[in-house]
Amino acid sequence: MVAQVGTVLGQAASSFLLCFAFFCGRKTLNQPEKLERGLGLVEATSLNMTFMVGIGPFVVIPFIVQAMRGPQCLLAWLAGAVLAVFDGCIWAELGAAMPQAGGSYVFLREAYGPGRWGRLMSFLFIWQTLFQGPLSIASGALGFANYSAYFAEKSSSVAQAFAALGAHPEKFIAGAIVILAVVLLYRRITTVGKISVVLCAIVLATIVWLIYGGATHFDSSLVLSFPPGAWDLSWIFFAGLGHATVQSVYSYLGYYNVCNLGGEMKRPERNIPRAIFLSIIGIALLYFAMQTSILGVIPWQEAAQTKAVVSLFVERVYGARWASVATALILVSAFGSIFAATLGYSRVPYAAALDGNFFSAFARVHPTKRFPNVSLVALGITACIFCLSLSLIDVIRAILAMRCLIQFIGQAVGLVILRRRWGSARLPFRMWLYPLPVVVAIVGWAGIFISTGLTPMLASLAATAAGILVYLGRARLLGQWPFGEPTGQAKGRFGEDDR
Repeated sequence: MVAQVGTVLGQAASSFLLCFAFFCGRKTLNQPEKLERGLGLVEATSLNMTFMVGIGPFVVIPFIVQAMRGPQCLLAWLAGAVLAVFDGCIWAELGAAMPQAGGSYVFLREAYGPGRWGRLMSFLFIWQTLFQGPLSIASGALGFANYSAYFAEKSSSVAQAFAALGAHPEKFIAGAIVILAVVLLYRRITTVGKISVVLCAIVLATIVWLIYGGATHFDSSLVLSFPPGAWDLSWIFFAGLGHATVQSVYSYLGYYNVCNLGGEMKRPERNIPRAIFLSIIGIALLYFAMQTSILGVIPWQEAAQTKAVVSLFVERVYGARWASVATALILVSAFGSIFAATLGYSRVPYAAALDGNFFSAFARVHPTKRFPNVSLVALGITACIFCLSLSLIDVIRAILAMRCLIQFIGQAVGLVILRRRWGSARLPFRMWLYPLPVVVAIVGWAGIFISTGLTPMLASLAATAAGILVYLGRARLLGQWPFGEPTGQAKGRFGEDDR
């Protein structure tokens, strides 16, 4: 897996950088163009929720049941929600204090000091985003394609259409879905916000419908059919919980998406924290209820072995025809996640370009629609390359392992540093019970990193090491820190000298 993923990542990143370096150059913008602040609380929460749900919970339910070997798998959904809430406190503080496009790029730069370590940390985040952003989009697109195969099993005409696409039709479907998302996002942010509300309504309606079906056909004996030793709190139990929580956390990812859009938020100091916590709590309740409903209809032994578990669930409750309807709604949900992820990640290279850490063309915005069009198209191209090169199983654990160290743990430590330098009085939002949420988040992400397995951990460390070498080579060539004096960026954008 390391060799395959490493080869594809290298090819995609090289194509991405060389293409745009050739056409765009590296000139510095004299005056950054402004984004439109057109997203309110409803639109921001909708974007978060559609990003969070996507295809994740529908494809990971069997993996979670397999890891825990019984209905006690509900603990994994609870553990994932707890980690998301504590980590959400960190995002809420940073997002409210620094509402700019780029999210973690801005947070890491300012927390560690933009003239020195912050320059390295923010560069490493951009380096990893070249992989993890398109990987995240590709995972949703590949999940969409895999679930769409349900129609090929039920319809001969659909099966023929799939066969016409070759030996791996899911890859071409995934690439086409990414292109469709880019086309829909190529418009003003206010219009995009309205589309997100519609997609979110479909996503929530689908989950509520599934929960209702489970509630009206609920068999409590199935939910309580714990296997012998289910609650034996040995290392095997906690190892299974760790592996299951990796899958549940993957389904919660996206509660921070609004921070990438900080430069387009109305009243960000209030709406960013609200959107984060509303989306986490709302989605956690829906996930828990949906998993309970499925376990109340399908025996856990069968659910653990079924790939399209939701389609099977609807067949048992409503019949085969409604199962096709449910599958179609799941595909809409998956597309909503692709849509929101592509929107959020396209703002990260834009922020880096404004800061002089990336090709200047990525800082351009559309002359009339006011969104970073070059960054959006580039991200879509890279995601398509991953869709054509990888499978869904390859990317889920790689995504989490790559994010844990720099983005999540590094950002949590950065908040502690920033609080000591700024003082809590400068923060528009201050988390409750500080520093407990920070400590829990760091420990939780360290546990997730270990639980992804040896191969993803080594791949993540290798990518980070490569990023450090690239940064040092670039810094030496340009005479930047640590080979030269701190740059003019040493004075942070939010106040005093942050070196």
